[in-house]
Amino acid sequence: MLLELRVANCFAYNEEVIFSLQADMRSKKFSTNVHNIGSFNVVKTAGIYGQNNAGKTCLLKCITELKKILLNKKTFLMSNIFTADDICKIGVSFLEGNREFSYDFHFNTKTKSYTYEKFAEIKKDTYGNISTDVWLLKDSENKTYMAVDEKLQDVMQVASQDNLLCYLIDNEQFPHLAEMKNSLRTFANKIEIVNMNNIPLKRTISFLKNHGDMQKKIVSFIKSADLYLDDFRYVSDDEIEIDENADNVRPDEHALNIPEELLEQIRLVSVYKGRPVPSMLFDSTGTKKIAALAGYVIEALEKGRILVVDELDSSLHFKITRAIVTLFNNELNDNSQLIFTIHDINLMDCKRLFRKEQIWFIHKDMQGVYLYSLSDYTAKMGVRDTSDIVNKYQKGIMGAIPEPDLINTLLEIKKEGRADGE
Repeated sequence: MLLELRVANCFAYNEEVIFSLQADMRSKKFSTNVHNIGSFNVVKTAGIYGQNNAGKTCLLKCITELKKILLNKKTFLMSNIFTADDICKIGVSFLEGNREFSYDFHFNTKTKSYTYEKFAEIKKDTYGNISTDVWLLKDSENKTYMAVDEKLQDVMQVASQDNLLCYLIDNEQFPHLAEMKNSLRTFANKIEIVNMNNIPLKRTISFLKNHGDMQKKIVSFIKSADLYLDDFRYVSDDEIEIDENADNVRPDEHALNIPEELLEQIRLVSVYKGRPVPSMLFDSTGTKKIAALAGYVIEALEKGRILVVDELDSSLHFKITRAIVTLFNNELNDNSQLIFTIHDINLMDCKRLFRKEQIWFIHKDMQGVYLYSLSDYTAKMGVRDTSDIVNKYQKGIMGAIPEPDLINTLLEIKKEGRADGE
């Protein structure tokens, strides 16, 4: 479970930003929105608002690259283009069981090397006092090395920097390094990242083909999101009555128009008033996206995953996005999280849906990009749980809102038209 993400000099971010999912239990409002695990309190969902091109997707890119790196896959991590510094810095705090771990690393995008690593376990006693047990510290920049495993300290000084230490050294000789690797991989494998503007149906199709318990849950989810839908299923070839070579067999959506998966998608059938029709040709873009998202949502809730969704509200009615968030906030959800970017201000609701620390903003100006939570605004600043957050956001009090001046475009068009004698 994700507790905190720390990012500096990555993509759009220059100065360090901290994205925290830790709940402030001084407020008891919407306590069901919080996972209570031992002495840890973690929010189940977090929504991120901001103007276009401010850095919302870049934050999710950081999570994407973090997952790749922790799983020993090729990374496309980029440093901020407005600085001369090549060192990207990423840190993450997470729960594994009832234990909190913290891991930070520095990646040189020019030399493709890991110049810094620090892994620690964070402990809390019954009185809330916090202590940090550092398992490993490899600081090649300052020639500082420390490890709890004997002999590892000497080995890391001569080890290559082209990968994380846990992938360079035989873990069998160093039990703490082996446990560190296992914890990082377990955490990374729980992260599932989805872009609603390019979401494949492959996950949902795989569940529908297997006719098991997951299939029933997927279909129930899709039907519940569409009041007019009787059924949704994957059918065999002999139930398809479409010329597969016809021009109209391809979906309008580019994200769903994938040649190698096209025949699979043709077999998805929606049933309306007892009549089966090809979903790809007859369903709306929103319904198709609900179907594609269904597999990810159900699997996240079933297996305790961290579902990260870019543009959750893309093509979806605001009541659908609200219902999806409510699923994760529900008291029956005891082991999964939902992190999403969104523009729909109808969801910005602290009266009936969110705790203040679950709503985040990204603001961009000429000096940089800023990430902050609604909880940073206090009652003394005029922002309470009972405040009309949408109204305050629309007035620009929270920042993270565009101020388009498109009328100038029309004025230029008219000016050019008069100059041309039109």
